[in-house]
Amino acid sequence: MRTPARTAAGILWLLIAFSPASCNREPTAHPTAQARASIATKTLRPPAVSTQVASATTRPTPEPTSAFLVVRSASCAGSGNMRAIAALDGLTVSFSLCAPDAAFPAKAALPVFGIQPRSWIESTSGTGEILAHPIGTGPWQLQQWLRGETLRFTRFEDYWGERAPFNELVFRWEAEAEARLAELRSGAVDAITHVRATDYQFVQQDGSLTLIPVPSTNTLYLGMNSTFAPFDDTRVRRAVALGINRQAIVSGFYPAGSEVATHFTPCSVPNGCAGANWAEFDLPAARALLAAAGYPHGFESALYYHDVYRLYLPEPGQVTEELQRQLRENLGIEVTVILMDSTSFINQATGGKLAGFHLLGWGADFAHVSSFLDFHFGQHSRQFGSAHPELQDLLLQAGGVADLSTAATLYARANDAISALIPAIPIAHGASAYAAHAGVANLHVPPFGAPQFHLSDPGSDRFIFMQNAEPLSLYCADETDFESMAACQQVLQGLYGYAPDSPFVEPRLAEECTPDAGAGEWVCRLRAGVRFHDGSRLHANDVVASWAAALDATSPYHTGNTGAFIYPQWLWGGLMNSPER
Repeated sequence: MRTPARTAAGILWLLIAFSPASCNREPTAHPTAQARASIATKTLRPPAVSTQVASATTRPTPEPTSAFLVVRSASCAGSGNMRAIAALDGLTVSFSLCAPDAAFPAKAALPVFGIQPRSWIESTSGTGEILAHPIGTGPWQLQQWLRGETLRFTRFEDYWGERAPFNELVFRWEAEAEARLAELRSGAVDAITHVRATDYQFVQQDGSLTLIPVPSTNTLYLGMNSTFAPFDDTRVRRAVALGINRQAIVSGFYPAGSEVATHFTPCSVPNGCAGANWAEFDLPAARALLAAAGYPHGFESALYYHDVYRLYLPEPGQVTEELQRQLRENLGIEVTVILMDSTSFINQATGGKLAGFHLLGWGADFAHVSSFLDFHFGQHSRQFGSAHPELQDLLLQAGGVADLSTAATLYARANDAISALIPAIPIAHGASAYAAHAGVANLHVPPFGAPQFHLSDPGSDRFIFMQNAEPLSLYCADETDFESMAACQQVLQGLYGYAPDSPFVEPRLAEECTPDAGAGEWVCRLRAGVRFHDGSRLHANDVVASWAAALDATSPYHTGNTGAFIYPQWLWGGLMNSPER
């Protein structure tokens, strides 16, 4: 998921005042105390910040009656893109957008939009006990959260889908990768996350263990700002792109399974690799281009970076030094390496204020190519200097095409435009891996999200999983950390969810969500007969209430853990009915 530093850079804080939403409510029963799981302590952690789709159809949209919830924004002026969410009947919900968004299913698959009973949201006022005790429709229901030690889940016997072949799922945590591996080797846990790259070979050579590679959803890139000479000359940018041996960087500083980037977006993202591959290392052509641009002996510049480990940059200092060496020896470009603190670096790089090279990366927030391309090259981006209207127009067109195969042509043209304009040079897609006991069957780790543990089989009646930190809370509408999200995904489900072993999303609580011709209106038909862990049945009002608590700033239940609701704001360009800032 998004790291705090990058989150701050990625969110569009252009929020506008809307009038209060109109909500009609019908009485609903509260869950019984007996239906609620035991919480080991009532003391909550202090707040901490942490696709396939159906074909477009044309249909009239019925106006919701007083029996069904509807939340609206009074205006589409400004950055927020969610205009209205309405229950049309007990099993149908409509989402009206201010601008087309073909990525709706991919965004709806994020754990931040997990559905809980309307009655539970209202009885907890969107905070307090809901932070530690989610009530969902997932294959696991929370049994106990023993703070600082474990999360325990029990199998939900009334789950609508395939039930787990074992009864209990346990989450533990340990910050040190070496300690996690030791716990796995000892048999204390069945699977661990984030194996150190230096331990890959050890795990692979141990016949009792299995290394489970995770498809990459990240990209390291070298950015250049065309506002500043000599990067205003496309020939210079292309010379740099051809003059860097990216394979040498991946081979020397990345774990097994990492790849040289063929496109700005990794191929694990649908349509990420549409279009031609990026040009390969060609030193004679690079030197000829640089000479033609008037720099036969190179030039002087700066190379900015921050020394923070990321999957896309496992060795920041060493990779930076390697780039410095290659630029000097291959092209005669003398760069001064400048280390910056993370906040200043992110803000200045994304704000287009760095006169030189900058080494940065990105990890996909959701399973759609727009997660990469719109942020970096869309209408609001200033990171690489002068805007490129031809590229922005292609991204706008593609954003209105819901069908992935139809959108592929537009994204191919957009990717080809990026490789022709060269605002940035994609270098690597960093690999990561889980590890498990060899006896664990069917443990699939998808490119997005956490494993669906109910589809695996530990060979016993209990599965113990160890991640690298304790969740901040279990109300993921207001969290951004992976550890919270992984736990939420076991209990809560959204309209869509991540496929077990592919980058695509698939229906969960929705049977399907169909767009209108322009992808500006989405109508979702819910599964019938789905039960929550408290025994109540899924209703369209539960969907509206859950989304409104996350997105509507005027909702009395828009409280959460920190109150920041970072992901809902980022995904939809702002909150509904947000006061002016």
